[in-house]
Amino acid sequence: MEKRTLGSGGLTVSALGLGCMGMNQSYAPFPERTASIALIRTAVEHGITFFDTAEVYGPFTNEELVGEALRPVRDQVVIATKFGFRYEDGKSVGVSSRPEHIRAAAEGSLKRLGIETIDLYYQHRVDPSVPIEEVAGTVKQLIAEGKVRHFGMSEAGLDTIRRAHAVQPVAALQNEYSLWTQRPQVLDLLEELGIGLVAYSPLGKGFLAGKIDASTELDAFRSALPRFKPEAIAANRALVDLITSIATAKQATPAQIALAWLLALRPWIVPIPGTTKLHRLDENNAAAAIKLTVIDIAAIDAAVASVEVQGGRYTPQQEAMTGL
Repeated sequence: MEKRTLGSGGLTVSALGLGCMGMNQSYAPFPERTASIALIRTAVEHGITFFDTAEVYGPFTNEELVGEALRPVRDQVVIATKFGFRYEDGKSVGVSSRPEHIRAAAEGSLKRLGIETIDLYYQHRVDPSVPIEEVAGTVKQLIAEGKVRHFGMSEAGLDTIRRAHAVQPVAALQNEYSLWTQRPQVLDLLEELGIGLVAYSPLGKGFLAGKIDASTELDAFRSALPRFKPEAIAANRALVDLITSIATAKQATPAQIALAWLLALRPWIVPIPGTTKLHRLDENNAAAAIKLTVIDIAAIDAAVASVEVQGGRYTPQQEAMTGL
């Protein structure tokens, strides 16, 4: 698989990464731990070098899983994890990016992952009570100490990104980005500053793969989201139908077209689709070989523009936790 560079500091990763959250967070029922470990190791064999986790996934258990899976191939991969939440009784109860909390979180992640250095360390959600300059400065110190290699942010506002980048260069912004969640102004800023985009939920939490309709029995996570209410699903199927028609003409699947579209947008965008199934991993990986032309992109963009997506991507409470 081709490689891409995130940021100006030389962070090189596979063009597609693997989001590991769903292996034991949000998308129940979860596979057996041994099956997830086997899938992660197979992903490495198939050219994936970029793996995404976070302390809040579980909490904590996803990092342990990813760490165990990647330990035999540590020198071949890039591991990204995240800080930014506080916990009570093992559950997330809000954001915290106080310097002392960041340091404690980093030590915990290093131990759970079983590594000496975190390759890419994201602030998972902006903490409005802590100036972003303090957050960036703390990560800068961790980089100087050899505990972190690169700084990342997630779901941060444009001004916040610019201010953080002035203190410690941001290698990557992780945002939801897909055919049904686009923010061109974010791409403009990242291009200006030389920051990569790591696109999570590039398949719209599975919806853009074309397998979900109003009769699908959803997990608790998706069923709580406005876009996955039955009436929204019924309306949003028009988008999937258009993507499917384009995919059929290209002898591809809707999921592959959604990923290939992201890869074609900018050379510094890296989607991180998540899966727990080997055949989906192979399907996603094959998208990296699909080369869309300018005409293809224009046709896809026109199709997407013709459909008004129904429903918010998150609940109001969840959306309020982002910095957007």
